[in-house]
Amino acid sequence: MCRSVCLLALLVVVSPTAEALDNGLALKPTMGWLHWERFMCNIDCDKDPNNCISERLYMQMADVMVKEGWKEAGYEYVCIDDCWPSHQRDAQGRLQADPKRFPGGIKKLADYVHSKGLKLGIYADVGKNTCAGYPGSLGYYETDAQTFADWNVDLLKFDGCYMDWTLVGEGYVNMSKALNKTGSSILYSCEWPLYVWQFKKPNYTAIRETCNHWRNFADVYDSWSSVKSILDWTASHQDDIVPAAGPGGWNDPDMLVIGNFGLSHAQQESQMALWAIMAAPLLMSNDLRDICPRSKELLQNKHIIAISQDPLGKQGYRTAKVDNFEVWERTLSKNRLAIAVLNQQEIGGPRGFVLRAAPGWKICNPQCNVTQILPQYKELGVQTPQTKLVVSVNPSGTTLLTVTPISSDITGHKLYWRGAAVKRKHNTSL
Repeated sequence: MCRSVCLLALLVVVSPTAEALDNGLALKPTMGWLHWERFMCNIDCDKDPNNCISERLYMQMADVMVKEGWKEAGYEYVCIDDCWPSHQRDAQGRLQADPKRFPGGIKKLADYVHSKGLKLGIYADVGKNTCAGYPGSLGYYETDAQTFADWNVDLLKFDGCYMDWTLVGEGYVNMSKALNKTGSSILYSCEWPLYVWQFKKPNYTAIRETCNHWRNFADVYDSWSSVKSILDWTASHQDDIVPAAGPGGWNDPDMLVIGNFGLSHAQQESQMALWAIMAAPLLMSNDLRDICPRSKELLQNKHIIAISQDPLGKQGYRTAKVDNFEVWERTLSKNRLAIAVLNQQEIGGPRGFVLRAAPGWKICNPQCNVTQILPQYKELGVQTPQTKLVVSVNPSGTTLLTVTPISSDITGHKLYWRGAAVKRKHNTSL
């Protein structure tokens, strides 16, 4: 076991290398609910009417999102994934919803979701078929884009199955153009780099100009090993992917599986904290009709969501590996910093981490105010660069904190960035 401090070279995060897709959407990471990980391709509505892919499922989720505070917390998209269409297009070549499972059609469902003050997302594929074998959009990009616009859909998740990888980029660009041509505001979620990485490094300049967010790595499963593999991949490729992220375009590490079966509560906290650090879309895949209160409280935690939605729009990244800890940091607006300390050890009890070992701690000069958000909210008070503050981190859990610098003016009065401390004698703004 490595007992020494093994600091990684700090990544210099610059402004995004290309302009974002110019559709005015996804200026902050998208928040909502997506069916796939929890409900997959369950189309047996005779045997399982409550959990099959049907208009009923999405209407019920929309109802719960309004009733149970999800909309108020910021979750606004109700997203359909694969397995919604008929296996055949209509006489005009348009996609059509399965008539038994979506008797009102997608337009009616969109109207219902909109009546709740929410937005509807839908799924299609750049190739000849979707991953589950339903009709793909190859050869129908403009037709399908206009169909989605006619249905008043608000988001398109565009997969990449059944397509030659050398043509994937062209297909994603063509659908982006087709969506923009409709004049409708449709957020565009791509999987372009996912289907290219196994062959070569993707062109993130082109991807950012084309998509509002993009999947890079494998599907998330309801397991800690899956979440860890996504974090490991992200950290090992952060020099390539972090500079591409920013308002209008985000790296998507896939769905939040919090509230399901596979993660302990500490592991759920780790996924939530690190998805916020990564400025990732927060798209839950769970059953909001039956979710444990503790998971619900975590997903609706306003302090974590504030980090996710920080207006500066900089993606965080792994900055250090220290004695079986990982440190992830994200620069926030108003010169603040979010620090997530992940305990990689999966045996024993909570372990202590000396906070000044975090590379970003240098912003605490001459002083800073520290707030712990996870695992419990706690004001840790004013600290200095030489702090001896030790935070406790549960096995496979994460302690999440925010650090707010305190500066001194020329008269020696302390200034808190958020105005929480001693006021200046002179009536000037910070």
